[in-house]
Amino acid sequence: MSTSPLLSLARPELLTLKPYAHAAWLPTLTRLHANEAPWRPEGDTTDAGLNRYPEPQPEALVSRLAALYGVPTSHLLAARGSDEAIDLLSRLYLREGRDAILQCTPTFGMYQVAARIQGADVVEMPLDRERSWSVDPERLIAAWRPNIKLVYLCSPNNPTANSLDTDALDAICTALDGKAIVVLDEAYIEWSRLPSLTPWLERFSTLAILRTLSKAHALAGARIGALIAHPDMIQLAKRIVPPYSLAQPTVEAALRALTPEAVAASQVRVADLMTEREYLRGRLAASPLVERVWPSDTNFLMIDSHDAGRFMRNTMAGGFIVRDLRGYPTLPNSLRISVGTRAQNDALIDSLETA
Repeated sequence: MSTSPLLSLARPELLTLKPYAHAAWLPTLTRLHANEAPWRPEGDTTDAGLNRYPEPQPEALVSRLAALYGVPTSHLLAARGSDEAIDLLSRLYLREGRDAILQCTPTFGMYQVAARIQGADVVEMPLDRERSWSVDPERLIAAWRPNIKLVYLCSPNNPTANSLDTDALDAICTALDGKAIVVLDEAYIEWSRLPSLTPWLERFSTLAILRTLSKAHALAGARIGALIAHPDMIQLAKRIVPPYSLAQPTVEAALRALTPEAVAASQVRVADLMTEREYLRGRLAASPLVERVWPSDTNFLMIDSHDAGRFMRNTMAGGFIVRDLRGYPTLPNSLRISVGTRAQNDALIDSLETA
């Protein structure tokens, strides 16, 4: 029987790694096997009790996340936001001094941070600014080398706010299937009106998709994300994920956010914020400090400013902070602005008029 490419691409020592054996999860029995305190701490309002270790990969949470994203539970690992999923992928597939990732810049900074921590190299493929930050699939495929184990494609992309062309993504996934793990980061997909590409998991053997509850479900502080992939990758990731990585208050907050009523309410809020995004776009475009407002499929807007330093000074004086993107070589005058409430957005614009 041939070895799955998901396993053949992985660090070989992990294939025989014996994972940590956590205390058995048998919630109907009184727990005298995990060296836990038998009393709850003062102020504990959780359902399960903070004196008890949380359930590893909580079944209820995994089931609700899988239902939300339209995949079988065997295809999903719950993680501490997308950041932990990125870290897991790095530890699974990158060997120090030998392997590399490929990322399309400018993009989310954690891809390269996780790779560098692992001692891996980072290959950068610039997005095409003149073509609204599009990816050139032919150039990317030509740049791939066998030591590039992870190829990150953030769509919609952070910080440029655009979705990558579906045909381009298809071409990349097709060319690299079985050769590298293609990671589609869909952290902002809910704001794009585009469907998730999770159905592609049936087509591509080495595809991984990242999702998060941080944005559209307003749970950035809870830290809940998901790695979605073939079960071979999920089982491999379970070998190295910490046994109690998801804290009980976080799990319970996520379960409340994933009831049908809460999901429906989030969808309404997302639609409302997309309307507010267009309102803020118009007001920013009218400001003398703003040279360009880029199109957005996210809950933020990227702008080019005639005077980014003054823009930031004025907004900070008005009580606001926006993200300075000038550290990116291709974004010398750019800033990133999260869309707020109507009152916040109006006050932000008013602050720009400060002398």
